[in-house]
Amino acid sequence: MISQGYTRTTADSCVYIRSFPRDKFIILFLYVNYMLIVGQDAGLIKKLKEALHKSFDMKDLGHAKQILGMEIVQDRKSKRLWLSQEKYIEQVLDKFSMKRTKLVSSLLGGHL
Repeated sequence: MISQGYTRTTADSCVYIRSFPRDKFIILFLYVNYMLIVGQDAGLIKKLKEALHKSFDMKDLGHAKQILGMEIVQDRKSKRLWLSQEKYIEQVLDKFSMKRTKLVSSLLGGHL
């Protein structure tokens, strides 16, 4: 990714970012054999995919619906994106036999 002009973020070594003219950008997330590409310009993303395909055997699965256990919901008209770990949480609760535990409200600190 470095040779493609991307910079690895200091916060996460699996995240790369590249800026383009007119305030455009692409963020690329890599995790083992999974990749998620985020950006505003479909043409730039297509060029990146073509360049990566020349170097790696890869399959384009289209718009992301899920990655690493997180559900991704997009509303393109309003330009909104939601991430949900509900299914993952359900699996954890099931694994530890906690699905039927009593719910308890917890107050947040006043600093929020």
